[in-house]
Amino acid sequence: MYVIIALLAGAMLPLQAIFNARMGNALGSPIWGAMVSAIISSIALSAVGFSLTGSIPRGTHLQTLPVWAWLGGFCGVITLAGVAACTPRLGAAAMVAFVVAGQVAFSIALDCFGLFGVSAQPITLQRAIAAVLVLAGAALIR
Repeated sequence: MYVIIALLAGAMLPLQAIFNARMGNALGSPIWGAMVSAIISSIALSAVGFSLTGSIPRGTHLQTLPVWAWLGGFCGVITLAGVAACTPRLGAAAMVAFVVAGQVAFSIALDCFGLFGVSAQPITLQRAIAAVLVLAGAALIR
C-alpha cells in the first residue's frame, strides 16, 4: 500500500511542477507561483487534517521541538520555486530525474551522518553505485 502511495506522490511532482510553472508565468515569477501553491496546500492540508482528526492541533508540544524542525517550510519554498523555475527549461522528465538524483545523494549523506534524528546508515559501495546510476540516468534523460 505504501509503495502505491509513494508512486502516486511521485506522479504528482511533474504535474505540480507544470501547474506551478504556469502559475508563476502568469504572476511574473516562479516565487509567486510557489506562494499560491503553498497557500492552496495549506488550505487543503488544514481541511484534510481536520477531517481525519476532528480537531485542530493545540501545539502544546511545539516548544520542545529542536530549532531545525521548523525549517521544513523553507525546504518547501526552495523545492516549489526551484521546480517551478526549472520545469519550463528542463522539461518535466529531466526536472524530476534531477530532483530524484538530488534526493538520493542528499539522503545518503543524511543517513551516513545520522543527521536530524535518522538512524545512521553507512555509505556502502552498493549505495554509492546506486547514487551514481541515478545521477547518470538524470543526465541521460536531459
